Amino acid sequence: MVVGGGMAGATVAKYLRLWGSNIEVTLVEPNATYLSCIMSSLVLTGQRTMAAQSFNYKTLASRYGVKVVIDKVTGIDPANKRVTLAGGSTLTADRIVIAPGIDFDTVPGLSDPNAMPHAWKAGPQTTTLRKQLQAMPTRGTAILTIPPTPYRCPPGPYERACLLADWFKKYKPGAKLLVLDANPDFVTEKDNFSRAFFDLHGSVIEYHTSVAIQSADAATMTLQTSAGAVRGDVINLIPRQRCAPIVAATGLANATSGRFAGVDVLSYESQVAPGIHVIGDSSATTQPKAGHIANQEAKVCADAIVRLLAGQALDPAPVTNSACYSTITMSQASWLTAVFQYDAGSQAMASVANASGASSGWSADNFEQMNTWFKALMADTFA
Repeated sequence: MVVGGGMAGATVAKYLRLWGSNIEVTLVEPNATYLSCIMSSLVLTGQRTMAAQSFNYKTLASRYGVKVVIDKVTGIDPANKRVTLAGGSTLTADRIVIAPGIDFDTVPGLSDPNAMPHAWKAGPQTTTLRKQLQAMPTRGTAILTIPPTPYRCPPGPYERACLLADWFKKYKPGAKLLVLDANPDFVTEKDNFSRAFFDLHGSVIEYHTSVAIQSADAATMTLQTSAGAVRGDVINLIPRQRCAPIVAATGLANATSGRFAGVDVLSYESQVAPGIHVIGDSSATTQPKAGHIANQEAKVCADAIVRLLAGQALDPAPVTNSACYSTITMSQASWLTAVFQYDAGSQAMASVANASGASSGWSADNFEQMNTWFKALMADTFA
């Protein structure tokens, strides 16, 4: 059974059927449509629609024989491999894969998250933030906050900042974007993002590091931070992140100070619950939390489960890889690639330095390749 139908859940369901045709697979997901976070910042600039971000489970069901149940999981009994659904029914399985994505810390003082939307899960908040940006005064101030690591999509906030800065130049001349980063420096792609922040978009972006968000006041559109009070016309407040509630409620959040689920990356089996696997953003690994990596973790997990159910040994040296494109302008992008190899000494996935890299700068060609990469990744996951 697979709980959650995002990039990790849909992929593992598909590949369990591809590689283990005798394995019955049930995918439980509360929404009939998946909205991709990847590329969703382009919805903010009007370059993509939410419809373009939408994917469903029809092909998983019709082509691969995955049984899709549209319902919400309200409880998991790891000892008996039993799942309780909001609709009242219970389901059992030999192994359960949990792939529910992330959740967000609450921000003191912010009773209505839509007043300062994070839009870090594609959906209604994406549309809300888009409308807020459109209504922002021409010479207004927007604020984008970056949470401490680990968070979903390491380049994502910096990419969004660049994209919005370029959009401001065209549609909101004179506007400013304050980027408040809880981390001491750029988390990734420092060369490209520092050039973009300080040179290309230097007239728009003000970048502040090591700034912790302490509270928010939607009535005055003010953030209290470790660097003092800051006010904005639009605030894209991205909170600190943790595993989804169902993971914590099941008692699996034993890593990263109780924020994420520790797993054996040879199989993504929970460190505390045999037969329960956790993949994607809710798991704690040395790999980034991102859609492409979730797709890769799902394949390692699917292969492991096929082997385990057949009484075979696990692959002792799995490899995962990730590609990521970052929009530096509304028409140009940079790229970043990473390869991870299992290291037996640390029992973790280790970055392979000579197989990883980043583009030197950005280009229109990269922007076109980004679209090709996205289509291929989503096809591999949902088609």
